[in-house]
Amino acid sequence: MNLDELRSVQSKERSKDSLQHLRESFYADVGEYIRDLREERERAAERADDPFDSAEVNRLTDEIQTAEEVVEAVYERRVGKVVKRASLAAAGIPADEEGLTSEEQTLFADLVGRIETNKSTVLDVLAGEVSATDSDAAEPTATDSEPASDAAGSVDRPADRSADRPTDEAAAVAGDTEPSDARAPESSEPPEPTAGEEPDAAPEAESTADETAAATEPALSDERTMVRITRDVGSILGVDEREYELTSEDVVTLPAENAAPLIERDAAEKLE
Repeated sequence: MNLDELRSVQSKERSKDSLQHLRESFYADVGEYIRDLREERERAAERADDPFDSAEVNRLTDEIQTAEEVVEAVYERRVGKVVKRASLAAAGIPADEEGLTSEEQTLFADLVGRIETNKSTVLDVLAGEVSATDSDAAEPTATDSEPASDAAGSVDRPADRSADRPTDEAAAVAGDTEPSDARAPESSEPPEPTAGEEPDAAPEAESTADETAAATEPALSDERTMVRITRDVGSILGVDEREYELTSEDVVTLPAENAAPLIERDAAEKLE
């Protein structure tokens, strides 16, 4: 293993959409190569009068940093392809598992299993088969906020109340309305404005004004930002439900919500 081999792997991975075949021990070999460089740098530093001014020490430091950056870029490029391959396999489409490193094989198997399990759960929910069938599960053994576990280890979750109408008290706490049992004013007639006072604006007019103002505000997902990609990112799914393949030096316009994290991680720079 050396830096030239690493750069060759990176170049091939960037130039093709499919995974190039790597030996199972690829990442382990890179790790051993970097450890050897660090040990060599330590020996060079011991020999040097001033390690911080030693040309050999600086050369080895640069090689270590470059190797780490290249192998990280290779991994980030490949992991997106592994995810795509796993999604195909989980959908029953034959996917080639050859050419994966040992770490990628583990990731692939885990992803396939998780996708298949999640799909099964979704289908059960759609079929209404998520409730336990045994009688013990039907009897609550704890409060609604503490789900009970049966002997098999499954957890019975309380029914989802997200669609229920909130109580007046809860709505009042959230600031949405007043509780229904709040004390009403003694007179149902609104007080007459005193001289020099303007009558309060009708609640309906205020609500309409708020809705109009909200409608004129642009949705965040409609905002787009032009950026230059500074390192390989791989495939991402934008908030606009489009897939973007991001490679170093690409210039692309992304939804602002996707561009911002890339800029924060120094994976992209904003273009005016």
